[in-house]
Amino acid sequence: MADVSSQSLSKRLCGFSERAKLHMAMIALQFGYAGFHVVSRMALNMGVSKLVFPVYRNIIALLLLAPFAFFLEKKERPALTLSFLVQFFFLALCGITANQGFYLLGLENTSPTFASAIQNSVPAITFLMAAALRIEKVRINRKDGIAKVMGTICCVGGATVITLYKGPTLFGPTLHGTYLHQQQESSISLLGNADGKNWTLGCLYLIGHCLSWSGWLVFQAPVLKKYPARLSVTSFTCFFGVLQFLVIAAFMERDINAWHFHSGWELFTILYAGFVASGIAFAVQIWCIDRGGPVFVAVYQPVQTLVVAIVASIALGEKFYLGGIIGAVLIITGLYLVLWGKSEERKFAKETAVVISASSEHGNNATAKSSLIQPLLPSSSESV
Repeated sequence: MADVSSQSLSKRLCGFSERAKLHMAMIALQFGYAGFHVVSRMALNMGVSKLVFPVYRNIIALLLLAPFAFFLEKKERPALTLSFLVQFFFLALCGITANQGFYLLGLENTSPTFASAIQNSVPAITFLMAAALRIEKVRINRKDGIAKVMGTICCVGGATVITLYKGPTLFGPTLHGTYLHQQQESSISLLGNADGKNWTLGCLYLIGHCLSWSGWLVFQAPVLKKYPARLSVTSFTCFFGVLQFLVIAAFMERDINAWHFHSGWELFTILYAGFVASGIAFAVQIWCIDRGGPVFVAVYQPVQTLVVAIVASIALGEKFYLGGIIGAVLIITGLYLVLWGKSEERKFAKETAVVISASSEHGNNATAKSSLIQPLLPSSSESV
């Protein structure tokens, strides 16, 4: 009896340890992504080219992911064909080139906080695209379908508010004292001044970034069914993304000095984007999805917005506007409605599967019983 209780206690402790590791990993992941938003803005403010930055970022990610994809997915990786190469090319065009390009253009004209806030609408936009392509079914006669529709409306409304209404300043870092004021001025002179940007245009770019990201998620699903090697697909996508950015840079970035590092801070921002935001974050996210599920991973997304807001306020002297706060609340509310709807849909599907399984077993038993009482030979009327 004591052995049984000790075994159950050890299982509980192991289960708690697993959950604790998942929560710690997700919090660390959100801090890593939050740092990427701030670091990217620092790079743009220091004059790093919007074309050079993603080229170096994806080269680092490719060098980090390709060896793991090559050695770990030898048995899972199908033969490479021209059809797969074309699909990888278009995945890169949507998920790397358009996604990262629109993000940097939007970030340049807005702020890390609102870039992170608008990204919360990606699950709802992905659902909307999947529903339009009939990949996702919408049942408005059930509560899960209503929740997904209402969540999508909230996310679209929040993104619209952020785009069209900036509003008054609700909060801005106020530093008192000569020393703190000098620290703020030196920080702003190092990182650049973010004022005087086209806010509406920046938000439109960020919406394009979210649309590209959602399209990449939707179009990636059928590719992974035919080519079930996720690391390899990501590596090929990064490879074609690098090629596409290099072609664009060849026409639009003629200054050879743009490819040089002018300070240690510039090198740091690129290394952070490549190693942390692309390489390490991808590996951690895969582990968390495998252990905790996609819903568990997605619900942590708003934490990133909060962390970005705090870090950007300290590091960049960023201000908070009424329109951004209202839009962020609407987007986060919509995110949770969509995720709750998806969770309820999965529960309903499981319950339905159990009922169907039970009814089929009951039917098989009834058929077996009836076959036992049937005569082995047909009657005279049946034979006629």
